[in-house]
Amino acid sequence: MFVFSNFLNAVAYVIEILLNIYMWIVIARALISWVNPDPHNPIVNFLYRATEPVLSRVRRIIPDLGGIDLSPLIVLLIIYFLKEFVVRSVYMISYRM
Repeated sequence: MFVFSNFLNAVAYVIEILLNIYMWIVIARALISWVNPDPHNPIVNFLYRATEPVLSRVRRIIPDLGGIDLSPLIVLLIIYFLKEFVVRSVYMISYRM
């Protein structure tokens, strides 16, 4: 049983790392949107390709606020919720086994 507990602990840790990485990618995308980035820059292309599928889904749900894009903030709140609820729940399950 301790093997499954260690497996769940490792899964929770990997999910937490991936959520942290994606959180920083979303933050970088939001910061880049404040300036006029070169669209041919590979870093800008990566940031847009990595975040646009998630941000576009959130944009469809929230109402238009007249040019203010709150989708990165909503995505960051969702990431924080996932880290605090899902990852901690998996950690607790693995510790109680």
